[in-house]
Amino acid sequence: MVYSLSRKIFLLPMFKNYFKIAIRNLTRNKAYAIINVAGLSIGLACAMLILLYVKDEVSFDRFHTNGSRIYRIVTRSVHNGVASKQSSTGPLQGPRFTQNVTGIRSFVRVVSGNEDFKKGTEVESRELLRVDPNFFSVFNFPLIDGDKKTCLIQPHSIVLTKDEAKKQFGSADAVGKILMMREDSAFVPYKVTAVTANCPQNSSIQYKILLPFKETAAEAKNNENWFSYYLNTFVLLDDHASPVTVSNQMQRFYERDASEIFKTMNARYGTSGDAQMDTYFLQPFGDMHLSTELPAQNGLQNASNPMYAYILSSIALFVLLIACINFVNLTVARSVKRAKEIGIRKVVGSDRRQLVIQFLGESFLLCAVAFTMAILLAQIILPLFNDLANKRLSLSYLLDGTLVSGYLFLFIITGLLAGFYPALVLSGYRPVETLYSRFNLKGKSYLQKSLVVLQFTLASFLIIATFTIYAQFSFLTKTPLGYDDSNIVMVNKNNMSHAEAATFKAELLKYPGIEYVAPKNGGSWATAARLENDSAINYFAYETVDESYLKTLKIPLLQGRNFSADFPSDSVHSILVNEAFVKQAGWENPIGRSVIFNFDNNRVYQVIGVVKDYHFTALNQKITPQLFTMKNANPYGTFYIKIRPNAVTASLRYIQQAFKQFFPLSPYTYTFRNEANLKSYESEAKWKQIILFGALLTIFISCIGLFGLSVLSAEKRTKEIGIRKVLGASVQSIAGILSKDFVKLVLIALVIAVPLAWFAANKWLENYPYRITLSWAMFAFAAGLVIMIALCTVSFQAIKAALANPIKSLRSE
Repeated sequence: MVYSLSRKIFLLPMFKNYFKIAIRNLTRNKAYAIINVAGLSIGLACAMLILLYVKDEVSFDRFHTNGSRIYRIVTRSVHNGVASKQSSTGPLQGPRFTQNVTGIRSFVRVVSGNEDFKKGTEVESRELLRVDPNFFSVFNFPLIDGDKKTCLIQPHSIVLTKDEAKKQFGSADAVGKILMMREDSAFVPYKVTAVTANCPQNSSIQYKILLPFKETAAEAKNNENWFSYYLNTFVLLDDHASPVTVSNQMQRFYERDASEIFKTMNARYGTSGDAQMDTYFLQPFGDMHLSTELPAQNGLQNASNPMYAYILSSIALFVLLIACINFVNLTVARSVKRAKEIGIRKVVGSDRRQLVIQFLGESFLLCAVAFTMAILLAQIILPLFNDLANKRLSLSYLLDGTLVSGYLFLFIITGLLAGFYPALVLSGYRPVETLYSRFNLKGKSYLQKSLVVLQFTLASFLIIATFTIYAQFSFLTKTPLGYDDSNIVMVNKNNMSHAEAATFKAELLKYPGIEYVAPKNGGSWATAARLENDSAINYFAYETVDESYLKTLKIPLLQGRNFSADFPSDSVHSILVNEAFVKQAGWENPIGRSVIFNFDNNRVYQVIGVVKDYHFTALNQKITPQLFTMKNANPYGTFYIKIRPNAVTASLRYIQQAFKQFFPLSPYTYTFRNEANLKSYESEAKWKQIILFGALLTIFISCIGLFGLSVLSAEKRTKEIGIRKVLGASVQSIAGILSKDFVKLVLIALVIAVPLAWFAANKWLENYPYRITLSWAMFAFAAGLVIMIALCTVSFQAIKAALANPIKSLRSE
């Protein structure tokens, strides 16, 4: 016990001495300390932010108490030999499976929609969800006020979130208050029955307004609704139920209950002869967010792709690895400066273990400073990161036990990686060699050179990735779409008859600032049909337009004629098709060919014209078959209004006034078509910024390390530089000598990075049906940029050393 106490008394001043020496050493070498702290803090801050992102991604939908027993009903289908998966169901699957399959405790259907609400004289369209009454018994969205068991039972009840209640009534105390919602042509009162907390940001189910699910008795009995796919159905399984067993039971019941109606509908709608019944199975609720085959969609939100987490994690790993490489490189490179200190320590009795502790202590001290700086830096950068990643992350998430453990592990690993190798190398010096200045690092600094090559390989890879993403994004946003989307305003008005549309169109065309007006169906319609030879086209875009549509968007007509008011029969049996439709149908002469719509009582339509293919969806989707009709029974839902360039503001004002005059009870909204097109590429735009941010960080940290190494290289060669100058060497030749070794390493890094980047870029571009072709010029420019950055970084110190007074250089030792 006495020995243990005396040992502690002895160790305390020893560690105190280590700490003093570490502080003294770092303050004496401020530039070195700043470079190391800057590199490590940036790397750690980046890693912290990425860990926040990844933690948020994997925590999605995990807050529900019953989360492990909640599943979504999904299907697998095969059409024309092509397999696909579908996450939407009809209204029958939930109740019928629950009643007839063992192991399912309850079900909840969730369907999204828009409804019009009236407040005073203002009418506003709001997004909402319709859900079954037991919604709050299956999912854990806490109620602030109201009864979770009864709040959605009455058909005219409504549930609001806390923020929505404040918006509508100025207070969260909203239970019992009334909102006016449109039903058909009148506004009827809906009573607020509950107020919930706002939805967590890591939830796939997002809502501000909930309404009870609407279903008539006739709809519940109609077996055709097995095939009416428009909602999400979730089931809660019993405690010990097997999802595989439940899925098999679901499939057997479905085949018994729906086989006859499947045959009937297959004959009615003329789908292909090899059509098969879907296969039902269960998808774990927690898997939706990161699923690429069955994502959170159709009213669910925040669908993501695990590739995003992989990319960000790779960037964090790259940046942190480069920061650690800098630390190791700079510490080893400074070893000559500390050689005499190590020799003296060994002479006076220090053993290798004590020296390792000393240098590891310095490493951990530096890491602690960098870690503190990283937290401050992460707090500053977080708003920008949230914007880039489309998140609402907060540093309060750092208090999570798992994350705190992760950061401590990161701190320890970083300290060991950054300090252990230098500590072993430095503590192994022989005192005789160091005290007589005969010491040199053994070998040819292969480790340092390898680390420099590695960090510039990573930096070069990210720079090429940035160029590729920028080029593809530019291609997506600047490639002609096949129609003119400039100065096109889209105004929505649901369920509008052709007569109403014609009257409103005539009113708009009276204004001189408006050039063309073309009504079209709202949203995206798709259907199937038969051809003359009884073959089927199972899926094509189905557009309801008038004779002005092609003219308004300047879409070329390749064959035949356009719709015309001079041919009244055009609205009865005439259609236009695009080139993709003609190709899939296998027609050589499409004009006059017939398309038969089984759902329309086998009505036959004749092709009167062929439209040139244009990108009616974003360029990240392939052009599919498209058919146009003027059928009177199909309602319009959107106006495409072409405004003259010099009359935009006044025309928008006129359109709003006319809309309010004709449709006073409908909400008025408008969108420019070109802005809507750009919005289709929001994901690419975000990742363009993220990869750019990662590339800049990587190259910045790499340059910090390269600058530090060039400083230490110049210090080691001080006498050599002096001698060269005395013998007549020019500043340029000395700068070249000091720079060439580093440039060689950068060139080796490029030789490694370019093929890797080419392979990765090609793989990424395969996700796009329309894409750029990688050219050697892009890689050459990226390589030139990397070399120029490296030269600028190294040359500054090289020129400074070459300009130094040789007398001082020769006197330095």
